[in-house]
Amino acid sequence: MTERIETVVVGGGLMGSATAWQLAKRGREVTLLEQFGQLHKIGASHGTTRNFNVGYVEEHYLALVKEAGRLWRELEADADVSVLNLLGMTNHGKGVPAQHVEVLRAHGISAQWLSVDEARERWSGINFDTKILFTPDGGRLDPSTAIPAFQATTEKFGGHVRHETPVLKVAETANGQVEVVTDSVTYLADQVVVTVGGWTNKFIGGQLSYPRLYVTQEQPAHFAINNEAATWPSFNHRRIIGDPQYDYWYSDIYGMLTPGEGIKAGWHGVGIHVDPDNRSFQYEPMMMRALQRYAREYLPGVDPEQFTDISCTYTMSSDEAFILDRRGPFILGAGFSGQGAKFTPAIGRVLADFVTESKARPIPQFAAGRFIA
Repeated sequence: MTERIETVVVGGGLMGSATAWQLAKRGREVTLLEQFGQLHKIGASHGTTRNFNVGYVEEHYLALVKEAGRLWRELEADADVSVLNLLGMTNHGKGVPAQHVEVLRAHGISAQWLSVDEARERWSGINFDTKILFTPDGGRLDPSTAIPAFQATTEKFGGHVRHETPVLKVAETANGQVEVVTDSVTYLADQVVVTVGGWTNKFIGGQLSYPRLYVTQEQPAHFAINNEAATWPSFNHRRIIGDPQYDYWYSDIYGMLTPGEGIKAGWHGVGIHVDPDNRSFQYEPMMMRALQRYAREYLPGVDPEQFTDISCTYTMSSDEAFILDRRGPFILGAGFSGQGAKFTPAIGRVLADFVTESKARPIPQFAAGRFIA
């Protein structure tokens, strides 16, 4: 059976679901296709917590995260759910830029420096080793609530969502449309939005030119809380490479409270390279021992010997910036490099603009051709 439609979105994680939501709200014909079930644990979007960190210094990220904050609230109103919890975000460590507060305030983002003593009095579960950049408009968000909310409101506004529907083939036709083939329906679409995370190279490799992407298996952990009286902000702990204080660190650290599961902490973007269809889901022992050492030294509110490991994928670009661009009838959202979740609804808006606005142009830092002179 062949079905004629304006837009197909392939990939029903955070980014694809947000894009379908945006398109359906605009009255566009859209069908979202996901190869697995809703909230599967094979990719990058599962789980109940991600940091909502507004503490960027780059203009393009600051504009996008501010927009995302507004759009998260719009989703909550559309779906009558709670996704974003602004319990505050701390950034500390020697790698935090000295001018950070001034940059954030200049962009209308509330920020302040706290002394180590002030921060420890507020959050006894964390050992802070430098002054702390505190952003009260940061916190955490819940993908496991957001994805069903995006998809439910997509259907409320007239779109369609299909789970357990792998795409077998996607190709541009002679007249500039896109043929999207599944085992039951062939969709003939004006555009296809590709948001398939770690499967990007497999799905469209060779059909489009874009910066090299590679997939890593990341292994954060939930550590059991041993101080029930402690309150927890979301946190980033930033190192300076070469400083002996951080000699056992693999990267910067991120973390947050996951209610009912413990304190989530992990290294950023340093996992082994994997095929998303063939990975072990098992943590690397030396890396996990280093993470336990970190918890022992910097997280006195947890038990470093009691943890549950987590497995997810990052799809990394070489500069860790996103790919948000259009090539003919193909619209690509990829390379979110472990930092994309907070921006989700704004990224959905950007990708939807490529569908509905003929004059839409990519943000230069996220353009697919940014490495080409």
